[in-house]
Amino acid sequence: MRTAIVESGGKQYRAVEGSTIDVDRLAYEIGKSFDFDRVLMVLDEDTVLVGTPTVGDMKVSATVVEHVKGPKVVSFKYRPKKRIRVKGGHRHQYTRLMIDFIGKAGEERKAPKKQAAPKAEKVEKVEAKEEAKVEKKAKAPKEAAAKKPSTKKTEKK
Repeated sequence: MRTAIVESGGKQYRAVEGSTIDVDRLAYEIGKSFDFDRVLMVLDEDTVLVGTPTVGDMKVSATVVEHVKGPKVVSFKYRPKKRIRVKGGHRHQYTRLMIDFIGKAGEERKAPKKQAAPKAEKVEKVEAKEEAKVEKKAKAPKEAAAKKPSTKKTEKK
């Protein structure tokens, strides 16, 4: 899994292959792909390439997934005893990008295969938990308390 630090709009973002990032709104249509101009650092398992200031031969390509709005930020100005109340709000515009490729311009490589865990062990654990739940019995109501009358006796003076 490769990771890169890229710069877009004066801010730095951590881009991981196959994941999405939200950057400031870009003037690209949905589905359009492009390359980042400034790649500052690239990490590949045990290899680290740090740029001075950029890594020139590395490329990070991304595809525009959608344009979204950020959370609403409310600003409220209040001056007591002067009847001044000003309420304003703002929602920042973002572009969600899917990181497709991190590497050299002509490089082709296969995606690393993830190792599948044995499914038999998981099934046995689930069955064991179900058996433990079945063995527990519901508590019987207290019959002794129902048969005995109350032991409180009041004495008359």
